[in-house]
Amino acid sequence: MKPLHIALATLIAAVWGFNFVVIKMGVGEVPPFMLTALRFTLSAIPAIFLIAPPKVSLQSLLGFGFVLGVGQFGFLFLAIKLGMSASLASLVLQLQAPFTMLFAGLFLKETPKFNQLLGAGVAFSGISLIAANRWSGPDALPLILCLLACMGWAGANIIAKRAKPNDTLSFVIWSSLVSPLPMFALSYGFEDHAALATALLHPNLISLGALLYLAGASTLFGYSAWNYLLRLYPAGTVAPFSLLVPLFGILSGVVVLHEHFDSYEIAGGAIVIAGLLLSNFGDRLAIKKKAEPEAPPYN
Repeated sequence: MKPLHIALATLIAAVWGFNFVVIKMGVGEVPPFMLTALRFTLSAIPAIFLIAPPKVSLQSLLGFGFVLGVGQFGFLFLAIKLGMSASLASLVLQLQAPFTMLFAGLFLKETPKFNQLLGAGVAFSGISLIAANRWSGPDALPLILCLLACMGWAGANIIAKRAKPNDTLSFVIWSSLVSPLPMFALSYGFEDHAALATALLHPNLISLGALLYLAGASTLFGYSAWNYLLRLYPAGTVAPFSLLVPLFGILSGVVVLHEHFDSYEIAGGAIVIAGLLLSNFGDRLAIKKKAEPEAPPYN
């Protein structure tokens, strides 16, 4: 990758990492389904009146918008509202990488390499260690919801990769029109109406700031720039930069929200990162080792 594109990928990771702190603060003020609906409404309007529609199929546009908005962020916002810490959510969500690999094999007929399969297994074993301390009681549901959000992000990656939009910013803006309606419906059906009225009629600086960050920085900038890089480079080149997201997410969660990890989460998190590194870089290490000349035997 060019240095400018490496810097761009790193900036995206920083924006998405801090995004989890913003979500945690946002769902404290606005019910999660409503916050999701408002986020994508602001991502689309008024931008659709200034940006022409992308040259992609309607199926791709609808699919990306629904899977990203409802499948990823609907579940993620609810998980954080129900108790998942911002730091841990930023880590668990990186399982989108092995889920993307799995979906690419199923829908794009891409055959995973041995190191990718091995890395995915290691990463999931790390999540299993984290889950061992959370698989009962009130912590279980947020973890399950976060895993569903991983699948949503992976599904959105596959749709974007297949669609190959000519204008990634336009693709993100116009696809953002898809999720508000189902999320508004879910909010009306399941969330407290008094809380909804307070959030909509009496917004405070935290809720307004969260919406501006989520719609502008995280959605419009983050996903358009990410899809732009996916259009220029193979997914295997771009995807490793998502490993920086939990680093920024954990740091911001600890500094801003004073979150902490227990021993299970620390050990499990280290195993997850090791698995993702193996999945993304294991083949390169093997090639390098194979290419190195053998040392001469001792006399």
